[in-house]
Amino acid sequence: MPALSLRRAFAWLALGALSVLASACEDEVRGDIRVLVIGDPPKVRDPSQEPLSYADGLLLGEVAQGLVRLDAGGNVVAGLAERWNVSDDGRSYIFRIASAQWPDGRKITAQQVARALKRQLNSRSKNPLKDTLGAIDDVVAMTDRVIEIRLHAPRPNLLALLAQPEFAILRDGHGTGPFAIDPAAPPNGDIRLVREIMGADGELSRREEVLLGHAEPREAISAFARGDAQMVLGGTFSHLPWAQAARLPRGSLRFDPASGLFGLAPATADGPYSDPQALSLLSQAIDRSALVALLNVPGLNGRATVLEPGLDGISAVVQPSWLGIPIQERRPALIAQAAQMFGDNERRVVRVLLPEGPGADRLLALLSRDWGVLGLTVERAENGRNADFRLIDAVAPSTSPAWFLRNFRCGVAPRCDEEVDTLLDAARETQVPAQRYALLLQAAALIDDRQLFIPLTAPIRWSLVSPQITGFAGNRQARHTLTDLGQPLSTGG
Repeated sequence: MPALSLRRAFAWLALGALSVLASACEDEVRGDIRVLVIGDPPKVRDPSQEPLSYADGLLLGEVAQGLVRLDAGGNVVAGLAERWNVSDDGRSYIFRIASAQWPDGRKITAQQVARALKRQLNSRSKNPLKDTLGAIDDVVAMTDRVIEIRLHAPRPNLLALLAQPEFAILRDGHGTGPFAIDPAAPPNGDIRLVREIMGADGELSRREEVLLGHAEPREAISAFARGDAQMVLGGTFSHLPWAQAARLPRGSLRFDPASGLFGLAPATADGPYSDPQALSLLSQAIDRSALVALLNVPGLNGRATVLEPGLDGISAVVQPSWLGIPIQERRPALIAQAAQMFGDNERRVVRVLLPEGPGADRLLALLSRDWGVLGLTVERAENGRNADFRLIDAVAPSTSPAWFLRNFRCGVAPRCDEEVDTLLDAARETQVPAQRYALLLQAAALIDDRQLFIPLTAPIRWSLVSPQITGFAGNRQARHTLTDLGQPLSTGG
C-alpha cells in the first residue's frame, strides 16, 4: 500500500478512535455534578423554628444527618448512629453514636444529640413532623455515645421518621454531613458540597463534589436540556407539563412512586359546601380517570379514600363502588341531585386555592367542567381567606396510616370531627398494634363518610436525571440523597 494511503488509513482510524472516546466520555460524569432544585435558594434552617421547604430539606439532609438517614432507594441506613437495637416490645430504641466530631473539632456526645431531638419535639417547636413522634415518652443519653428513645407504645415506622430532614441533628446551625459546605462558593451562587470517603485502611478512598443550585421550574428544565445540570429535583404536578413538553434525553424524566395525599379539603368549617351530602356530590362528580389521563404519569390511579394501599397494618383499601362506574353513567343522577340541593336559578361560585403552573391550570379546567355541569362556576381563589377548598399535595414521611388521618384532626383542619379525634387519640395511646390499626381504620371510615377530604390520586413528584447519574432511584418518600450519584446503585448508604 502506498505511504500516502497508509497515512490516510491511520488518520481515519485515529479519527474513529477519537469519536469512540468522545462518545464514551458522554456517558461519564465530567467534573462536578450539578443539581438544581426547583424553588427558592436552599438554606440551612432549624426545623424547630420554621417548616422546611423542599430545597431546605434537601440541603439540611445532606449536611446535617440525623441518627439515621435514607439511601437512594429510601431505605434507612446509618447516620450519626453507627448501629441500633430495638427492644422486643418495640418500645425502646437504643442507638450507639459513631465516634465523630462537629465541624469545630469538638466531640459529638449523646447528650448533645438528645437535646437536639428534644428541641424539635417540645411544645414551642414549629416542626411540622413533631406530631408524628407523639408516642415518644423521653429521649435519654445513657452514656456519652449511647442514646435511648423511649416510647409508650410501639412504632415500627420510627426509624423512617427519624431519617427525615426535619429530625436532622444541628448544633449552633451546623451538622455532621455526610457533606460539608465548601466556603469557597462558585460565582454563580451554587453551593459546593464536598464529601470525603475513607477506605477500610483509614486512607482517603475517593472525594465527591456536588454543586447544588436552584431555579424556577422552566429555567431548571431548560438548564437540564442544555446540559448545564445533571439532575433536577423537586418537581410537582403543577409544573409537570413543562417537563413533559421539553425535548429531553430519553428516560430522563423520572417519577417517584410517591405515597401521600393529593386532593381537596374544605377551607372553612361552615361554608356553603360544608354539608357532607354536598361534598359527596362534588366528589362523585369529578372524573378521576380523565384527571389521571391528563397528568399522564405511569402507574397513577384515581382514588376516593383517604388511605392508600401498602400502609402499615392495613390489609386492603376498598374504593367506593361509584368510582368504578363511568362518569357518563353516573353524571345524570348527580345533575338531578345538584338541582335539588343547590337550585337551578342561580349559578353558585366555588373558589379553589391552587398553586401556580400549567398542571394546576389543567386541574382547575377539569373541575370547572365537572362541577360546571352541576350548575356551579369554579374560580381560582386569590388566597386562603376567600377559598372554599384548598389543595392538599403532600408526601407521607412513612408508611404509617396515622399520618394520613391526623392531617384532618381538629386544630389542624378547618373542618373536622370530634369523633375522629377521639379515635385518633385512642389509637395513639393503645399499646396493642392490632387495636391501634382497628381504631385508625374506624377514623379513616369516618373521614371518608363525612367528607373531610376529597381524595383525587397520589401526589406526583418528578425529577430529571441525566444518563450519567447512576446512583438515583425513585422511592415512596420522594427524598433523594446526593451521595454516590456517580456510583452504581446498592442497598447501602
